[in-house]
Amino acid sequence: MKHAWEAVNPPSMAKPVGYAHAVVSEGGRRIHLAGQVAMDADGRVLHPGELVEQATRAFRNLAAVLAAAGGEPGHLVRMRIYVLDVRAWKAHARPIGAAYREVFGRWYPAMTLVQVAGLYDEGALVEVEGEAVVPA
Repeated sequence: MKHAWEAVNPPSMAKPVGYAHAVVSEGGRRIHLAGQVAMDADGRVLHPGELVEQATRAFRNLAAVLAAAGGEPGHLVRMRIYVLDVRAWKAHARPIGAAYREVFGRWYPAMTLVQVAGLYDEGALVEVEGEAVVPA
């Protein structure tokens, strides 16, 4: 797969695990992906109270939007993850990481995880948004 980006991880920084410190992109077509939650086609938030299942569905929904826009997981250059509880996320890091790799593979874009007081969709525990660059 041809990419329009390069991961930058300076040796003076802690080695990133599950993310890149920076991603540099040139040219290509940019795709800006809105936040996705564990919602089905009828607008229902699935898996109430189940963080791992909600994260998995949110990853799959983001990947589906990316594919519909002409991109693929390796084109992601930036991802933001909003959670209601960082401690719960850390406690479930292994299965969430496995779900991430199932959907996106082993490419880790520049990422930020932020704990928020609430999300727009009632019952949502996690929301994921991203940016991608599709090579020209």
